Amino acid sequence: MTDTTSRALALLNLLQTHRHWSGAELARRLDVTERTVRRDVDRLRELGYRVESAPGAAGGYRLEAGSAVPPLLLTDDEAVTMAIGLRVAATQQLVGGAEVTLTALAKLEQVLPSALRRRVNALAGAVQPARIGEGPAASPVVLGELALAARDGERVRLRYIDGQGNQSTRRVEPHVLSPAGRKWYLLCWDLDRDDWRTFRVDRIEDVEHTRVLFTRRDITEEEVAERILLATSWSPQKIEADVVMDLPFEQMQEHFGVWAQGATAEGDGRTRWPIGGGDWREALYGMLYIPAGVDFATDFPEPGRSELRESLARVLKALDAEPPVPRHEASSADS
Repeated sequence: MTDTTSRALALLNLLQTHRHWSGAELARRLDVTERTVRRDVDRLRELGYRVESAPGAAGGYRLEAGSAVPPLLLTDDEAVTMAIGLRVAATQQLVGGAEVTLTALAKLEQVLPSALRRRVNALAGAVQPARIGEGPAASPVVLGELALAARDGERVRLRYIDGQGNQSTRRVEPHVLSPAGRKWYLLCWDLDRDDWRTFRVDRIEDVEHTRVLFTRRDITEEEVAERILLATSWSPQKIEADVVMDLPFEQMQEHFGVWAQGATAEGDGRTRWPIGGGDWREALYGMLYIPAGVDFATDFPEPGRSELRESLARVLKALDAEPPVPRHEASSADS
């Protein structure tokens, strides 16, 4: 290949890995002048690639979708990763079902060299992907747009429908997408709430790119996992109740962290906190996290209230009873 062709391919590869590049950065990466970058962009446009350019300090180049799909440049590792990803996607709950991902997979594997096909088959045979199973379908278009925005650090506007059917527009900084249970979730920084929020992707109807970049906020993997777990549990429960504890709202938030979601100040230094679960045992689990020494009351409903009282009475009786003989002593006595 000529230097011009090689450079154009290198430019295309850069444009495919990020949604926006400044002319100066592309010139630095390719070790050419910005004028040469402009000429190479024109060559890509002649080949059918829609490269959008914007002037000014915040301007630059970005690869836009065209009327047809031009050839993609993939490394070996990228091709294998994409093939494995398509196989996993075929098992997930996406609009269009497995057919769309399987036809895309067939087209990709058809052009893979035999060595790469063997890698894909080996990985697919050794890994059993977790299935999301039956549940609300998430749009692969929405998932793709959110994934690009999270990767590139781009703020977006979401048109979101909550569980009560209310529609709102949210300005967010996407951080991570995660499948959990039978749903997909987006963890992001909500600019209007000035806090982290988690949205169900199947309830996101539209994603509007703003082309405004943001600096990713610090958050640990443990906190990400905890916030996703909280989102999966934040749904109507068989048993629902409130706890009012003798703890100021700010102290309650500090103690419970992300699990303080839904809590409200009750006045007189108290906090109201919703609890719930599939049965009284799960609801009790939440109450056990109230700090030691903090008095509280609950409107826990019947019949779970009576079942909980009876079970706690048996636990207290067991704690007051004579402890059983330790196992090793009982074994020695039997011998």
